[in-house]
Order: sequence, then C-alpha cells, then structure tokens
Amino acid sequence: MLVASRRRRVRWLVVAVALAAIFAWRAPRLRAPQPAPSPGWRDRYTGMTFVRLGPGTFRMGTPPEEDGREGQEVLHTVSLTPFYLSRYEVTQAEWQRVMGRNPSQFQDCGPRCPVENVNWFEVQQFIRRLDEESQPGFRLPTEAEWEFACRAGGGLPFGTTATLSSDDANINGNFPYHAPKGLLRGRPTPVGQFKPNPWGLFDMSGNVWEWMEDWTCPYSTADQTNPVGRCGSDTRVIRGGSWLFDAASARCGLRYTHRPQDRGYSLGVRLAHDLF
Repeated sequence: MLVASRRRRVRWLVVAVALAAIFAWRAPRLRAPQPAPSPGWRDRYTGMTFVRLGPGTFRMGTPPEEDGREGQEVLHTVSLTPFYLSRYEVTQAEWQRVMGRNPSQFQDCGPRCPVENVNWFEVQQFIRRLDEESQPGFRLPTEAEWEFACRAGGGLPFGTTATLSSDDANINGNFPYHAPKGLLRGRPTPVGQFKPNPWGLFDMSGNVWEWMEDWTCPYSTADQTNPVGRCGSDTRVIRGGSWLFDAASARCGLRYTHRPQDRGYSLGVRLAHDLF
C-alpha cells in the first residue's frame, strides 16, 4: 500500500512538471539580422561613399629595414582627429557629373573607372563645384590622413600585408613586391575590383596615383597633430602608385611628387571631407 502511494505521488509529480513546462514554453521569436551601424555616409549628388576614420595615432614613415625605403620616409608619430575619406577613387562618371566633361585618357574604360589626366588645380576646381552642388567640406586628404588610411592599423609596407602582386592591386605586375610576377594590364581598372583594406577602402595601392593637399616638405621628427605640408615647394605630393608603376611605389609610406600643373594618364584623385 505504501509503495503504491509513492508511485502515485511520483506520477503526479511528473505530470505536474510536464504541464508546467508546456505552459511556460513560448515559441521562439524570429528576429531579422541586425546590421552594424554605417561608419560613413553617401553624397547624394554624386553617389560617392565615404568612410569615417580616426581619431588615431600612428607611426608615419617607414623603418630603415623596409625594402625600397627612401631617406625622406622618416619615422615620426602623428595624431589625427576624425575625418571622412572616400571609399573609392573619384570615377569618370562622378567627374563628368560635376564638371560636365571627362578629361580621361582611358574613357573607353567606362564610367566606373577612375578619372585620370587631371592636375592639382583642376581638382581644386572640382572640389569648389562639388561644395556648391552638394555640401561644403570636400577637400583633398593630407598625406598623413592618406597614410593612416592606407595602413589601416598596420605597420607593414602595405599596411597589414608585406607583399603585393598584380593579383592584389592594379600595378605593373612585372615588378611585384616579394611576390610572383604577374600582369601589366596597361590601363586603369574600374574602382573596387580588388579586395579592400581592413577599413573598407579600395585601391589604396595601385590603379591611379592620388593627389594630396600637401606641398612636398621634409618631415619633422617631432610628434605632430594633423600635419599639412605648407613649405611652398615647387611640387605637390601624390600617393598610392598606379597601373604603370612597380609595386614598391604603392607602399603606404612612399612619397612621390608632381608639379601641380602636371597631368598624366595614371594620375587621379580621392577625396576627403571634414566631419559634420
């Protein structure tokens, strides 16, 4: 009798637990994936997209052991306040939209190819018109901002990588950087054809050279905040290498120059914008 009573209690306990579980259970609520907030913005007039970068502090220049290093690439510490940088080089379509003409040598490359054959003064005119048509604040990046963006937190020749071939960027594949030989395409390619750097910026190495705001001035060895070359030299800095040049020219720390009145069919532009 005692055993039977215990069995009944156990059965009722099991039933009670099961009923509690049934009433407590709720169907899982389906949730849509939650996208990460965008770090930048899109210009409505041209469609150009910008990535917000900074604030940040980094070592600008290159270490003495870097292959291809030039003496002017003096290491020094630079701090930057936040700014926007365009995700892609300015395209032929964007230039045409603002200026009403396309000066590019390689117009047959298509509207998504970078504009080239533009000098520094023409770029300034492009910026003034874009300010009027869209919103003020467009400008060229400083070379400190550009190098910070190219490095994307890394200290290797190409930011987070130490090699570069024509599989990685549109450069002269006959002269890679510690990588197998590859293609010389002989012309620009549409922007965004190669893998972006870790900060979502495309073609920081190769495709076309990019005009900087800075005059070509010697680096200071002292710590700097938002430096801009203002020494009044005869040339302006360009960065990033191109389809015509070797991979070493596309190193993040490489400084190359042109007179501001010069044009070239591997010479283009990428824009920055002040923070809102």
